[in-house]
Amino acid sequence: MRTVRAPATSANLGSGFDTFGVALGRPADIVRVERANRTTIEVTGAGAQYIPEDPERNTVGAVAEALDAPAHIRIDKGVRPASGLGSSAASAAGAAVALNDLYDRGLSREELVPIAAEGEAVVAGTPHADNVAPALLGGFTVATAERVHSVATSVPLVVCLPEEPISTRDARQVVPDDVSIEEMVETVGRAATLTVGMCRSEPELVGSGMDDSVVTPRRAQLITGYDDAVAAAEEAGAYGVTVSGSGPGVVAVCGADDRRSVASAMVGAFEEHGADARAYRTDVGRGAELL
Repeated sequence: MRTVRAPATSANLGSGFDTFGVALGRPADIVRVERANRTTIEVTGAGAQYIPEDPERNTVGAVAEALDAPAHIRIDKGVRPASGLGSSAASAAGAAVALNDLYDRGLSREELVPIAAEGEAVVAGTPHADNVAPALLGGFTVATAERVHSVATSVPLVVCLPEEPISTRDARQVVPDDVSIEEMVETVGRAATLTVGMCRSEPELVGSGMDDSVVTPRRAQLITGYDDAVAAAEEAGAYGVTVSGSGPGVVAVCGADDRRSVASAMVGAFEEHGADARAYRTDVGRGAELL
């Protein structure tokens, strides 16, 4: 048997749509695999009742098939589904690492990224590496069609999660088809700024590069109380705030000493809109780990 801890992730980070991602220190999934004649799946934990155990409808089933590694796979969900924190990616990455080791496939973490991304296609409709890349590699990642780049960084984060599920498919439907030259130039500049900030571990620089005028405003409309949560976080000291992945999770970058006040401010703002919310005070973390 192999056991892996696979972290939650935050993708896009505002200006890096479908490209940027970070591993979070918490929460995480625990994935256990045992050899079997055919793949079976058992799911417990946060939102387990919403996750199919049919291998053809679960990300880990696709990963097991891609690796030709049938197994009984048990997933203890710490990352809530439809949260914007890479729930399906955490399971896919954890299964990829565990099965790769169990069956001695000898693949590198980089080689596992497209395999885990195929697992994501089961729930998102198309393969995306922006969540599975940081879940596998840790740190800050840039995932392109050609390859994945990763860098270790130390940036304090707060992730606030209101109780308002949003599906990735629904969130993708509000993304605009057309982008003006002005919007493209602005977004590229902010993405470059964010990247420099991550490489330097400078949270203020990261925060100034998180804003975008293309995707985030559309997705923010799906999240009740988003604007007030952003304003409250910034008043409490956040350098930048944006939608985490497809939402409804919201991620803020701030100084380490401001995490508690930023977390409390965002939770309070969502609760004023009648939405229960919880917050995680964390850092950019490590990728999936064999336990």
